[in-house]
Amino acid sequence: MKDGRFARRVFIGAGIYGLVGLLPLFFMERRFVELFPPALSHPEFFYGFAGVALAWQVAFLVIGSDPVRFRPLMLPAVLEKVTYGGAVVALAIQGRTALPLVGTAVIDLVLALLFAAAFLRTRASSGGLRL
Repeated sequence: MKDGRFARRVFIGAGIYGLVGLLPLFFMERRFVELFPPALSHPEFFYGFAGVALAWQVAFLVIGSDPVRFRPLMLPAVLEKVTYGGAVVALAIQGRTALPLVGTAVIDLVLALLFAAAFLRTRASSGGLRL
């Protein structure tokens, strides 16, 4: 499957999943604080995280629209998933974050593996960067 069908499915699925999971954050600040006290002292970090994460979901949809063309973007997509997933796991081990967040971290780490597999299974296009 060197034509990108696997990558298309992975990235479009991840993008849709992410949009469904992240869009509600913009309307849940109060609920988030109830679930994960204390109150947000810097809400700009909360909304900044939600906004950057939302932008990546759109990027996943773009990658999924033409995986061969956007293959080089798959590597930063892996990094995006590993940084969040790895950080949450490390913080959970240290007892510095809520355990329910580990589930989201595991999902991101699985997606990182799927993104890496998509990168390896998708052939490089004839032009541009050939990683």
